[in-house]
Amino acid sequence: MGPLPPVVRLPPDAIPVAADPMRSAILSTAYTFNRESSPSERARAAALVEYLTNDYRWDWRWAEYTPSTGGALDAARVELHAALGIAPGASPQAVVDGLMSAWRSLERGNAPPLPPEVFVQPSLTMASLSSTVPLPATRNATSMMERELHRIDTERYSGGGPGGSGGGGGAHP
Repeated sequence: MGPLPPVVRLPPDAIPVAADPMRSAILSTAYTFNRESSPSERARAAALVEYLTNDYRWDWRWAEYTPSTGGALDAARVELHAALGIAPGASPQAVVDGLMSAWRSLERGNAPPLPPEVFVQPSLTMASLSSTVPLPATRNATSMMERELHRIDTERYSGGGPGGSGGGGGAHP
């Protein structure tokens, strides 16, 4: 089967007051990448996509999602790495940390520190965060995750889940 992927942790301020970081990350990324958003919002959402792309590989809660969700997340990661000038082989944790640092700086109106070992093309990173460059794979993946989240909730709370008797166990409280 192969080794497990590295675990990626979000900093405490990534999703304020979230009982379920996975759920909140899904809703936040879908909202951000499917409308006009600020550079800081895009930096935070890109960090959350990186987190989700890594998370689906090992978190059992993803078992209820359509299998194509994983491929869509992988495509979004590739697209975001190219658009943001992220170094090939950069660790997922370094990408999350760098994007969250950029988010905090941009929220304060400051130029973000972009570690060169993660962001090999800082001008491309800033241009992508500052524009509404179409990111079709990212839009697709974030929309798909949101639809799947709502599908699972509907099945669980309407009695339409596995067994047909009220919910299907698992992914979300």
